[in-house]
Amino acid sequence: MRILVSDPLSEQGLAILGEHFTVDVLTKLSEEELIKKIADYDALVIRSGTQVTRKVIEAANKMKIIGRAGVGVDNVDVEAATEKGIIVTNAPEGNMLSAAEHTIAMMMGLARNIPQANASLKSKKWERNKFMGVEVNGKILGVIGLGRIGAEVAKRAQGLNMNILAYDPFISEEKAKELGVKLTTVHEIVKAADFITVHTPLTKETRNIIDKREFGMMKSNARIINCARGGIINEEALAEALQSGRIAGAAVDVFVNEPPFDSPLLGCDNLIATPHLGASTEEAQINVAVSVAEEIVSVLNGGVAKNAINIPSVKPDVMAVLAPYIQLAETMSKACAQLLGKNYERIEIFYQGEIAGKDTRPVTVAAVKGMLQVALGSAVNYVNANSLAKSRKVEVIESKSQTSDEFASSIKVRITKGSESQSITGTVVGNAAKIIGINEERVDLAPSGYIIVVKHVNKPNVIGPCCIVLGKNNINISGMQVGRVPIGQVTIMALNVDSEVSDAILKEMQSVEGIIDAKLIKL
Repeated sequence: MRILVSDPLSEQGLAILGEHFTVDVLTKLSEEELIKKIADYDALVIRSGTQVTRKVIEAANKMKIIGRAGVGVDNVDVEAATEKGIIVTNAPEGNMLSAAEHTIAMMMGLARNIPQANASLKSKKWERNKFMGVEVNGKILGVIGLGRIGAEVAKRAQGLNMNILAYDPFISEEKAKELGVKLTTVHEIVKAADFITVHTPLTKETRNIIDKREFGMMKSNARIINCARGGIINEEALAEALQSGRIAGAAVDVFVNEPPFDSPLLGCDNLIATPHLGASTEEAQINVAVSVAEEIVSVLNGGVAKNAINIPSVKPDVMAVLAPYIQLAETMSKACAQLLGKNYERIEIFYQGEIAGKDTRPVTVAAVKGMLQVALGSAVNYVNANSLAKSRKVEVIESKSQTSDEFASSIKVRITKGSESQSITGTVVGNAAKIIGINEERVDLAPSGYIIVVKHVNKPNVIGPCCIVLGKNNINISGMQVGRVPIGQVTIMALNVDSEVSDAILKEMQSVEGIIDAKLIKL
């Protein structure tokens, strides 16, 4: 078998691959050059430089696995790879410690003005009074996102005798206690913290999670750090806060556009900036190279990929039966999670009928993955979903009954937090998956696109005004399901719509008399 390495890779990773396969290192290939060469290879190893587009994947007729020596797979068309049966894998833990250490280094440099003082002295100036710093001892550190890297940062900050406030929608109070941090909200963190660091994936929910409003709540001596993803902190708002003296300083390793030469942040004297160096240590580069090389050796020798991000590792004959249910379970749990919100405590997956007699573990993992991805994004895959749920004290319960009612097989996913829960039931008819129940209300919906779930009182002059709100905002309704309960009781209406619906439109729908709630599910 032949392996193409199209970005620089450490010698240790290349050595592992070379023990088993023929390895060609061809870097800086254009898309056209890659398309011409890719058909000859069984595996592709990349870092961030190679763009693996749909055209490249369509030309990869022998390809079995694409290995990303790093975490992010933004440069891979994962959907196209999945459609062609190509495993996409990454190395999620290889640079964890490097990123955590870089965050601490940025915080210390920020506290003591080290880069600015260094530049001043090298320009033959002696400005001791200009670079008065602060101690981190006894200060409050706010950590937004307590995943692997955020937790490592919190551990190191405790060694510096800092007090830790944290926000993470998937961390339980029990887990927070184990980490020695106090859980709170983003707004409480920005009000109280002396230093703030972000460690979330970049999702719809986390984009600009710190914006102009949050900067207005901060202490004037607050300092903020971003070594996670560009876009979590609004760059324009941060530049304004720095230039106006609203906050004392910031340290940024990642930007919305890289290189960030047009960013207003680069003009701020109280900013420390590094060129995306979080994973740039010798150890991290070796770790990610070795990890992805071992994945490729395993897969090409008939084993499994521990860090596959697009398909579960199951045998082909099992996949033929379970594949539609795997996708259905993941989609239903995403829908449930969006209906319920965050801070889940339990996910239950009920199997009924013929599916209950199968090995449903991959289906259960898919359900857990879908739930976690709503908040954690692409960091969740089929392999790490259960461990991430366990680390966040989310209970996973699977139950089965081989008796069936109307359908030969069906699945119900129920997610719970406190006294609240949401459930969705689905089935597969032929090759078509569909949602057949929402919170015990009977529906018949395609599990895709955009669905608005409207909780309302069953009475006249409710459904019409609700739909008028959508119409006047140019939102097309392509399907409607209405629950049947006695007049005056509460039921749901599910609307398939052809485009995304803003929070403002949902709020307008909720203002209609009789409407209790309206939530958008994006599938």
